Amino acid sequence: MDITFSAIEQAEALIGNKIVKTPVIASPILSQLTGTAEIFIKLENQQYTGSFKDRGALNKLIRLTQKGKITGVIAMSAGNHAQGVACYAQKLNIPATIVMPEGTPFNKVERTKTFGARVILKGESIDQAAAYAHELAQKEDLVFIHPYDDPDIIIGQGTLGLEFMKSYSDLDILVVPIGGGGLISGVATVVKAINPKIKIIGVEATLFPSMHHKINNLPPSSGGQTIAEGIAVKSPGEWTIPIVKKYVEEILLVDEAILERAVEIMALNQKMVTEGAGAAGLAAILAFPNIFKNKRVGLIISGGNIDPRVLSQVLMRGMLKDGRMVTLRIEINDQPGVLAKVSGLIGAQGGNIIEIHHQRMFSDLAVKLADVDAVIETRNITHINEIADSLRQAGFATRILSSRSYDKTS
Repeated sequence: MDITFSAIEQAEALIGNKIVKTPVIASPILSQLTGTAEIFIKLENQQYTGSFKDRGALNKLIRLTQKGKITGVIAMSAGNHAQGVACYAQKLNIPATIVMPEGTPFNKVERTKTFGARVILKGESIDQAAAYAHELAQKEDLVFIHPYDDPDIIIGQGTLGLEFMKSYSDLDILVVPIGGGGLISGVATVVKAINPKIKIIGVEATLFPSMHHKINNLPPSSGGQTIAEGIAVKSPGEWTIPIVKKYVEEILLVDEAILERAVEIMALNQKMVTEGAGAAGLAAILAFPNIFKNKRVGLIISGGNIDPRVLSQVLMRGMLKDGRMVTLRIEINDQPGVLAKVSGLIGAQGGNIIEIHHQRMFSDLAVKLADVDAVIETRNITHINEIADSLRQAGFATRILSSRSYDKTS
C-alpha cells in the first residue's frame, strides 16, 4: 500500500472510533518557560496503552487476512509497540506473541501479559529478540508486525497528524520524535499535504542518531543507555528513510541531560507524566531555543510509559541539581546531645532533615569524633549555603556532598 494522504484519511475512518482521539492543548507554561511564542502539545500519552503505537498496531491488525487473524501475529518490542499489538489483538480476538529482550523492565512485561499475549523473553538486545521473533514467525506461520518499517503501521501513525491539523493547522514548526521513523513519516505526509509551510523537525537522542546519520550520509554510531528508549533505534526503516528525506527539514540531536530535564519539566511544570521519547520535542526546544523563538510550535507527547523507578530518579536528581536537596557531611563530637544541637541548627535555618547517617567505623577521624551525613530538603542553592554557614559558625566542620558543588567557599 502506498503511504499517501488519502490512505491516512481512509485509516482514520477505519480506526478513528476505536482509539483515543487524544487532545491537543495550548501550554502557556511551556511557552513561558522556554521563551517560545506558543507551544501546543498532542497528548498521545492518553492513548489506552499510553502511547501513539496504538494507531499503527490497530491499523495493521484490522487489515490482516482472515488466515492471519486465525493463525495469529508476532512482534518484537521492549515496550510500547508490544503493548499496542497485544492490546488490540486481544480486542480483535487475534492470537498474539510478543518477544522481548530478557532485560525488559518487569512492569512492561507484566503490562503486556495483561493484554493476553504470549510473552517470550529472548536475547540480551532488541536485535536478538527480533531475530528470534522472525524465526518463530516462520516456524509457527505467524504474521510478523514490524514496529515501524511497514506501510500499514506508518499510515496508522499518520492519523495523529490528521487530528493535530484539525486543531491547529497554522503552526510554524511541528517537532516529532524519531526512532525508526514510522511516526514522523506518517505525520509529515499529512502535515505537508495540509500546510506545506509548516516546518517538520525530527528529534533523536544523541546516543541513537540513526536517522540523522543516514540522511546525512554519516557512518552508524548508535549505542548506549538512554532514558529515551522508545527512540533508541539503531537502524531506521527502509520505508521511512525516503519520506523523511522528502518532508523533514531538520533532525536535532539531544543529549541525556536535556532529555532528563525535559521529563522533569513535564512532570513538575506541566503536571504530566512523560517517557523520555515523549519529552524529546521539549528537549529539542531546551537545547536549541533560537530555532523556536517567537514561533508557534507543536509537540507530540508520544508516550507516557516511563518506568516509575526511573521517573523517581529523574525527579530526585533534579532536586539535587536545583539545590532543593543536599547531603551535608558534618564533623561532630561523638557524645550525647551533639546530634540534637546539629538538628536544631538545621531546623532553625528552615532545613528539613530527610535522613541522618553516622559514619563511625569507615572514617579517618579520631575515635571520639564522627561524621554525620545529613540529607536535607532545601529551598535553593543560597539556602544550602546558609545552613552550612550556620553549622560552621557553631563550630561544626561542614562539607557539601553533591554531584555538583554548591559550596560558595569551594
